[in-house]
Amino acid sequence: MAQKTFCIWFPLLVLVLLALGYVQPSLGKESRAMKFQRQHVDSNPTNFGPNYCNEMMRRRQMTDGRCKPVNTFVHEPLADVQDVCLQGNVTCKNGQPNCHQSVSKMNITDCHLRRSSRYPRCIYETTQKDKYIIVACEGDPYVPVHFDDSI
Repeated sequence: MAQKTFCIWFPLLVLVLLALGYVQPSLGKESRAMKFQRQHVDSNPTNFGPNYCNEMMRRRQMTDGRCKPVNTFVHEPLADVQDVCLQGNVTCKNGQPNCHQSVSKMNITDCHLRRSSRYPRCIYETTQKDKYIIVACEGDPYVPVHFDDSI
Protein backbone atom coordinates (compact mmCIF):
# COMPACT_ATOMS: atom_id res chain seq x y z
CA MET A 1 0.00 0.00 0.00
CA ALA A 2 2.76 2.43 0.93
CA GLN A 3 4.59 1.65 -2.31
CA LYS A 4 1.41 2.32 -4.33
CA THR A 5 0.92 5.69 -2.61
CA PHE A 6 4.58 6.53 -3.21
CA CYS A 7 4.22 5.71 -6.93
CA ILE A 8 1.25 8.07 -7.17
CA TRP A 9 2.64 11.01 -5.18
CA PHE A 10 6.30 10.89 -6.19
CA PRO A 11 5.78 11.93 -9.86
CA LEU A 12 3.46 14.70 -8.70
CA LEU A 13 6.08 15.91 -6.21
CA VAL A 14 8.73 15.91 -8.95
CA LEU A 15 6.47 18.01 -11.21
CA VAL A 16 5.80 20.51 -8.42
CA LEU A 17 9.51 20.84 -7.64
CA LEU A 18 10.33 21.32 -11.33
CA ALA A 19 7.64 24.00 -11.61
CA LEU A 20 9.00 25.79 -8.54
CA GLY A 21 12.51 25.64 -9.96
CA TYR A 22 11.25 27.25 -13.15
CA VAL A 23 9.14 29.94 -11.46
CA GLN A 24 11.31 30.76 -8.44
CA PRO A 25 14.06 32.74 -10.23
CA SER A 26 11.48 35.18 -11.60
CA LEU A 27 9.87 35.71 -8.18
CA GLY A 28 12.77 37.80 -6.88
CA LYS A 29 13.51 39.59 -10.16
CA GLU A 30 12.59 43.26 -10.36
CA SER A 31 10.37 44.08 -13.35
CA ARG A 32 11.45 46.81 -15.77
CA ALA A 33 8.52 48.97 -14.59
CA MET A 34 9.52 48.57 -10.93
CA LYS A 35 13.15 49.34 -11.77
CA PHE A 36 12.00 52.52 -13.56
CA GLN A 37 10.05 53.57 -10.47
CA ARG A 38 12.96 52.84 -8.15
CA GLN A 39 15.47 54.71 -10.29
CA HIS A 40 13.40 57.66 -11.51
CA VAL A 41 10.30 58.45 -9.44
CA ASP A 42 10.50 60.45 -6.21
CA SER A 43 7.02 61.94 -5.86
CA ASN A 44 7.54 63.37 -2.37
CA PRO A 45 11.17 64.47 -2.00
CA THR A 46 12.15 65.26 1.56
CA ASN A 47 15.60 66.77 1.02
CA PHE A 48 16.23 69.11 -1.91
CA GLY A 49 19.64 70.25 -0.70
CA PRO A 50 22.98 69.87 -2.48
CA ASN A 51 23.30 66.30 -1.14
CA TYR A 52 19.97 65.14 -2.60
CA CYS A 53 21.59 63.13 -5.41
CA ASN A 54 24.29 61.64 -3.17
CA GLU A 55 21.63 60.43 -0.76
CA MET A 56 19.06 59.26 -3.33
CA MET A 57 21.51 57.48 -5.62
CA ARG A 58 22.77 55.50 -2.63
CA ARG A 59 19.31 54.89 -1.18
CA ARG A 60 17.92 53.71 -4.54
CA GLN A 61 20.87 51.30 -5.05
CA MET A 62 22.53 53.06 -7.99
CA THR A 63 25.94 53.12 -6.33
CA ASP A 64 26.15 49.38 -5.61
CA GLY A 65 29.27 48.01 -7.32
CA ARG A 66 29.78 51.14 -9.42
CA CYS A 67 28.73 54.79 -9.63
CA LYS A 68 25.90 55.29 -12.13
CA PRO A 69 27.15 58.31 -14.12
CA VAL A 70 23.81 60.09 -14.79
CA ASN A 71 20.28 59.75 -13.46
CA THR A 72 17.08 61.80 -13.39
CA PHE A 73 14.43 61.79 -10.67
CA VAL A 74 10.89 62.96 -11.49
CA HIS A 75 9.04 64.73 -8.66
CA GLU A 76 5.46 64.19 -9.79
CA PRO A 77 2.80 61.68 -8.71
CA LEU A 78 3.43 58.20 -10.12
CA ALA A 79 0.08 58.31 -11.97
CA ASP A 80 1.17 61.50 -13.80
CA VAL A 81 4.47 59.89 -14.83
CA GLN A 82 2.63 56.77 -16.01
CA ASP A 83 0.17 58.94 -17.99
CA VAL A 84 3.06 60.11 -20.18
CA CYS A 85 2.75 56.72 -21.92
CA LEU A 86 -0.63 57.92 -23.24
CA GLN A 87 0.79 61.22 -24.54
CA GLY A 88 2.73 62.25 -27.66
CA ASN A 89 4.59 59.40 -29.34
CA VAL A 90 8.22 60.19 -30.30
CA THR A 91 11.20 58.16 -31.46
CA CYS A 92 13.58 57.08 -28.70
CA LYS A 93 17.30 57.94 -28.79
CA ASN A 94 18.01 54.33 -29.82
CA GLY A 95 15.58 54.56 -32.76
CA GLN A 96 12.79 52.54 -31.14
CA PRO A 97 9.23 53.86 -31.67
CA ASN A 98 7.91 53.36 -28.12
CA CYS A 99 8.88 56.67 -26.48
CA HIS A 100 6.40 59.29 -25.31
CA GLN A 101 6.90 62.96 -24.40
CA SER A 102 5.00 64.65 -21.59
CA VAL A 103 2.58 67.38 -22.68
CA SER A 104 3.58 69.57 -19.75
CA LYS A 105 6.84 70.26 -17.96
CA MET A 106 7.59 68.19 -14.89
CA ASN A 107 9.73 68.95 -11.88
CA ILE A 108 12.92 66.85 -12.13
CA THR A 109 16.34 66.57 -10.55
CA ASP A 110 19.35 65.66 -12.69
CA CYS A 111 22.21 63.85 -10.96
CA HIS A 112 25.63 63.92 -12.66
CA LEU A 113 28.63 62.11 -11.24
CA ARG A 114 31.48 64.55 -10.54
CA ARG A 115 34.57 63.91 -12.69
CA SER A 116 36.79 63.58 -9.63
CA SER A 117 34.46 61.03 -8.02
CA ARG A 118 35.51 57.37 -7.93
CA TYR A 119 33.72 54.29 -6.62
CA PRO A 120 32.98 53.60 -3.80
CA ARG A 121 32.78 57.33 -3.01
CA CYS A 122 30.14 58.40 -5.56
CA ILE A 123 29.63 62.17 -5.41
CA TYR A 124 26.97 63.84 -7.57
CA GLU A 125 26.06 67.33 -8.76
CA THR A 126 22.38 68.05 -8.06
CA THR A 127 20.40 70.23 -10.49
CA GLN A 128 16.67 70.82 -10.16
CA LYS A 129 14.69 71.80 -13.31
CA ASP A 130 11.25 71.91 -14.91
CA LYS A 131 11.40 70.05 -18.24
CA TYR A 132 9.38 67.82 -20.53
CA ILE A 133 10.26 64.17 -20.00
CA ILE A 134 10.57 61.41 -22.59
CA VAL A 135 10.05 57.83 -21.45
CA ALA A 136 9.97 54.46 -23.19
CA CYS A 137 6.84 52.45 -22.42
CA GLU A 138 5.85 48.82 -22.79
CA GLY A 139 3.66 46.10 -21.35
CA ASP A 140 0.05 45.62 -20.43
CA PRO A 141 -0.65 47.92 -18.71
CA TYR A 142 1.45 50.25 -20.87
CA VAL A 143 3.87 51.83 -18.36
CA PRO A 144 7.28 53.56 -18.34
CA VAL A 145 10.28 51.22 -18.35
CA HIS A 146 13.10 53.58 -19.39
CA PHE A 147 13.89 57.28 -18.89
CA ASP A 148 15.05 58.40 -22.33
CA ASP A 149 15.55 62.17 -22.05
CA SER A 150 14.32 65.52 -20.77
CA ILE A 151 13.95 68.64 -22.92
